[in-house]
Amino acid sequence: MPRSARTPFPVAVAAALVVVGAVVLGTRVALARQAAIARRRIGKPLGDAAPTADRVWRAGLGGTPLELLLLGDSIAAGLGAQHRKETLGGRLAKGLAGELDRPVRLRTGAVVGAESADLAGQIDALPADYRADAAVIIVGGNDVTHRVPVAVAAAHLAEAIRRLRAVGTAVVVGTCPDLGALRAVPQPLRSIGSRASQQLATAQADRARAEGAGVVSLRRAVGPFFRIDPDGMFSLDRFHPSALGYRRTAEALLPVVRDAITHGGADAATGRRIPPAAPRPRSAPTATAG
Repeated sequence: MPRSARTPFPVAVAAALVVVGAVVLGTRVALARQAAIARRRIGKPLGDAAPTADRVWRAGLGGTPLELLLLGDSIAAGLGAQHRKETLGGRLAKGLAGELDRPVRLRTGAVVGAESADLAGQIDALPADYRADAAVIIVGGNDVTHRVPVAVAAAHLAEAIRRLRAVGTAVVVGTCPDLGALRAVPQPLRSIGSRASQQLATAQADRARAEGAGVVSLRRAVGPFFRIDPDGMFSLDRFHPSALGYRRTAEALLPVVRDAITHGGADAATGRRIPPAAPRPRSAPTATAG
């Protein structure tokens, strides 16, 4: 081709940029439309308030209650459950009491809609003299939907863990759930959310372990259940877990929380490490409060 017939390099680059810009703009518009569709489908049929589950669980076991703290977002708060015993906190507290043969006092600092940056405020809101034996943190979904950079979200989580560990609290993190399980979200937005939530979950796990926290990958532990049985695992809004969803999540977290207390926590009442609970005789009566 004669040199005079060739498209000048700057013009070719400009044309390519225009095409790329048009594709990016078109993608953003399409994703924005899909996000609007998802918001309409999900709505807010559950409101913003989860059942209040804060109380002493299995008080009939006697002795000083263990202190269990839940921090994070709507999953940690239990939104989607119909009764306090169905919330994540209620199930964990009751299960932990049975495992360790001691009452468990639940305190929920988690807030519906919270991002990782809000963990600091949740800790600041605790009474000055309060110290939990174990804290469970579940956060990240709102960071993904609000496009918070992964490194920023993970750093906020690490700082929260650091503060809790500094006062002797054993910490367990349930990493960001798989947003790809949300059937109410259309494609390709659902796939994008799945990849983004996986990236955040990986970063959360790395930072949490570095700070001495236990880690449960909710994507691996319960994600398949949400994909296989969405009608059973999701609540009315098809976004938050149902009673069954919370039961599965609690079952995944419970052994890690138990081990974190028995091997790496300190008793809030005495300041001493908590020894493994002795097995109870089979004939011993079991309290059923909760």
